[in-house]
Amino acid sequence: MKWFFSLLLLTNVIIADYTAKPLDKKLYDSKIKIIDIRTTGEWLKTGIVKGSIPIMFFDERGNYNLELFLDELNKNITPGERFALICDTGSRTKVLGIPLGQEMGYNVIDLRGGIQYAIAKKIPLEAYKPKN
Repeated sequence: MKWFFSLLLLTNVIIADYTAKPLDKKLYDSKIKIIDIRTTGEWLKTGIVKGSIPIMFFDERGNYNLELFLDELNKNITPGERFALICDTGSRTKVLGIPLGQEMGYNVIDLRGGIQYAIAKKIPLEAYKPKN
């Protein structure tokens, strides 16, 4: 049984990856899950990439709760599944994406340029609808 857990850990490390690239039409059309880590105010102001999943990481004061974020993230992705992170310009996704991919075993794409790049490239957006 011990070998099984060692193999599982090794597999997770092999699958884990961090990549940074902008959101283009090809990536959007691939239907990859996009996790929007911006604040509620930002979601309301610009909307979100159509079909993306809003899970705030840093709040308006720059505070975060990693455990709460990971709990929500893991409700939306399966182990080993490749997903993308988006924020406003790409700075917060880099701060979060590197440890997620290089230290915590996630398979993550950091969307450089963030929502601002997506808006400029006319990636489809939708209004943010808060959960009641």
